[in-house]
Amino acid sequence: MSHGPAANHVSNTSPADAEASALLVQQLRAALGDDAVLTGAAIGERTVHMWSRRAVQALAIVRPRSTEDMATAMRLCHAVGQPMVAQGGRTGLTESHHTQAHEIVLSLERMNQIQEIDATDRTMVVQSGAILENLQQAADAAGLLLPLDLGGRGSCTIGGNIATNAGGNRVIRYGMTRESVLGLEVVLADGTVLSSMNRMIKNNAGYDLKQLFIGTEGTLGIVTRAVLRLREKPRSQDTMLVALADFAAVTALLKRADGALGGMLSAFEVLWNDFYCLTTSAPAPHTPPLPQHHAFYVLLETMGGDPATDRVRIEALLESALEDGLIADAVLAQNEAQRRSLWAIRDDVGQANRFTPMVAFDVSLRISAMDAYVSQVKANLQQRFPDTHHMFSFGHIADGNIHFAISVGDGSAAARQGIELSVYEPLRGIAGSVSAEHGIGLEKKAYLPMCRSEAEFATMRLLKRALDPKGLLNPGKIFDMEAASN
Repeated sequence: MSHGPAANHVSNTSPADAEASALLVQQLRAALGDDAVLTGAAIGERTVHMWSRRAVQALAIVRPRSTEDMATAMRLCHAVGQPMVAQGGRTGLTESHHTQAHEIVLSLERMNQIQEIDATDRTMVVQSGAILENLQQAADAAGLLLPLDLGGRGSCTIGGNIATNAGGNRVIRYGMTRESVLGLEVVLADGTVLSSMNRMIKNNAGYDLKQLFIGTEGTLGIVTRAVLRLREKPRSQDTMLVALADFAAVTALLKRADGALGGMLSAFEVLWNDFYCLTTSAPAPHTPPLPQHHAFYVLLETMGGDPATDRVRIEALLESALEDGLIADAVLAQNEAQRRSLWAIRDDVGQANRFTPMVAFDVSLRISAMDAYVSQVKANLQQRFPDTHHMFSFGHIADGNIHFAISVGDGSAAARQGIELSVYEPLRGIAGSVSAEHGIGLEKKAYLPMCRSEAEFATMRLLKRALDPKGLLNPGKIFDMEAASN
C-alpha cells in the first residue's frame, strides 16, 4: 500500500522535455514578471511543511498577485498540459499540497490582501493567501468576529482553510469553514475565472457553485478571493477547564452545558489524560492548572452578550456539576491572560513531536461510539506493537472529531501501515470517517474507500472530468481518476 505520490495518475501530463519546460517558464516570466517566478535554488530554500526539513520540489514556483495573474498562469500551463498545485501556508497535514519535480507550484503568498470589511453587511472580502490570524484581528478591530479558529491560525491561509473545509475549535457553534463562506472567485484549470462573489446569506438562485470548491483540496479549481461571513463580536468570552472521571461524564457534561448556556457554548475540547500530561509536563512550558491524575479534561469556551449575567450562568453550571459529582474539579479563567494560558495547553500539539516517528490522525465518528473506539485503537496498537508506544488523544468532541498523535514502531513503511490500520479499520464498522477536517491528500487516499462508496467515487470522478478534463490540478490527490482494477 503506497502513501507516496500516486503511481496511476490519468496520464503524464508534464511538458515533453526540458526545452518545453524552459519555454513555459520563460512565458510565465514574460507574462507575470521575473520576480513572480522562482526556479532553481530558490525552490529548494522552502520546506514542504513547517514541521519538515524536506525541501519543496517543483519545476517552478509561480507567485501571482491577483486573480488575473493566476488566470494567465493557468492558461499558459493548461495549453501545454502542465500539472499545477496550489500552495498557501503549507501547514496541511495530509500531503495535499505536496509536489513533484515536474509540477508547478501556484503560490498564493502574494495574494494576501483584505480588500473590504463591511460592518453593516458583516462581510469581509479577502484574497485567498491572507493569513487566518490577520483576518481574525481585522474583524476584531471592526467590532466583528470571524469565528473560524484553529491552532495553525498564525500561518495557515484562508484559501487553504477553504480548500480543506477546515473545522477547528468553534464548529459546535459556528460550523466548518463552509458556514463562513458566502462567495468565491475561482480560476478553473483552463484559466477561466468563475466569479461568484455573493454577499448575501440567502441566495437560492440555481446551483450554489462555491460548494464545488470548498473542501476539494484544489483539485477542481483554485480559489483566489472569498467573501466571508462575519458575526457580531461577543461582549463576553469565558474559558474554563474541568476534570472528569470517565467518558460518560464527558458526554453528560456536554448535554448539560449546551442546554444550560442557551447557545453560548462555542468550544468543547476534550483532552485525554495522556495528552493533558504531555502538554503540562516539562519540557512543555505549561504548568498544570488542575492535578494530572484525572482521566479526562474538558476545555469549555462561551461567547455571550452580557458579561455580568453570562458569568452567573457559567458559575451556576460549574457549581451544579460539582455538587452532582459530574465533574471532579474546575478552574475558571479570571482574565485574558489566564484564558490564553488554558488554550495554550490545548494548542501545544507540537509537544508530541518529542517522540519520533510521530504520526498524526484526524477522524470523525458519533460521540456515542468514541469511548469504545479509542479503547479499540489502543488495543490494536498494543497487539501490533507490544513494545513501548505513545498515543495522545484529544479533539473537538462536541462535533465528533478526535485527533491522535501516535509514536510506535521503527518508522518503516510497514510500521506506518500498521499504525494506520490500527486507527482506521475500527471506523469501518461504526460508519466513521478517516478525515474530520484535514482532508485526504495523498496520506489518506488509500483509506478513503473505507468511508466512501463506489457510487460516490464515480460521482467525484465525473466532477473532476467536467472541470479538469486534463487532470492538471493537484493530480493524484484524494482519488485516482480511474478506478483501481481488481
